[in-house]
Amino acid sequence: MPLLIGTSGWQYKHWDRRFYAPDLAKGEQLGRYAELFRTVEVNATFYRLPTAEVFLSWERETPADFIFVVKASRFLTHMKKLKDPEEPVARLMERARGLGGKLGAVLLQLPPQMRCDPGRLDAALALLSARAPVAVEFREGSWYCAEVESVLARHGAALCLADRGAQPITPLWRTADWGYLRFHGGSASPPGCYTEETLDAWAARATELWDREATVYAFFNNDWYLCALRDAAVFAQAARRRGWETTRTPEPESIRLG
Repeated sequence: MPLLIGTSGWQYKHWDRRFYAPDLAKGEQLGRYAELFRTVEVNATFYRLPTAEVFLSWERETPADFIFVVKASRFLTHMKKLKDPEEPVARLMERARGLGGKLGAVLLQLPPQMRCDPGRLDAALALLSARAPVAVEFREGSWYCAEVESVLARHGAALCLADRGAQPITPLWRTADWGYLRFHGGSASPPGCYTEETLDAWAARATELWDREATVYAFFNNDWYLCALRDAAVFAQAARRRGWETTRTPEPESIRLG
């Protein structure tokens, strides 16, 4: 499996008329995105879980090789804080089944005020990981302990290795035979973009952690100024220089930042 590279979402108002053609309808933007990238992380599902029909429409609008990663609903992660996960997990997966074989993984992002609770994490992963691979993004430091690392490994869940400000903000744990990278914003100009040096350093880290046959996702969440689009393409180049096969990305020069 190649290194799967994309952005966290495909529909942003500030991408209209710059990344997408002025005459392209909103409903056609996913199809255009999928011509240039092979994977996307769907953040919209965190704020409002779409109907089953919406998931089905996404499946129909994308090529056969396209892969979605779905971010779990905030009802599960931020409101219930993983307590009693049975119903929200069942609802998420019942609707996401409309993606069929295009569902690659689920991202479970926990709130920054939620402290470590290995029992709740274990219960949620037991349900989710039976249905799809799961990546977990912690945003509170007490989670980074041996017990949590063991819970992730037991369920084959990947720790989301995150970057903010051109620095890793998580331990570089390998808890599964697959990986997940998430880029929240670099230190270059325009604000939030990454330098080639930082992206090359992350390509080196990926090479140290996983062999080149592993499934590794890399998503860019720095959508402002079109940074995510350009940085995804630059990261793909850096990974290919280190021997990775990568999924399709546009040429970096084709993305006009601003």
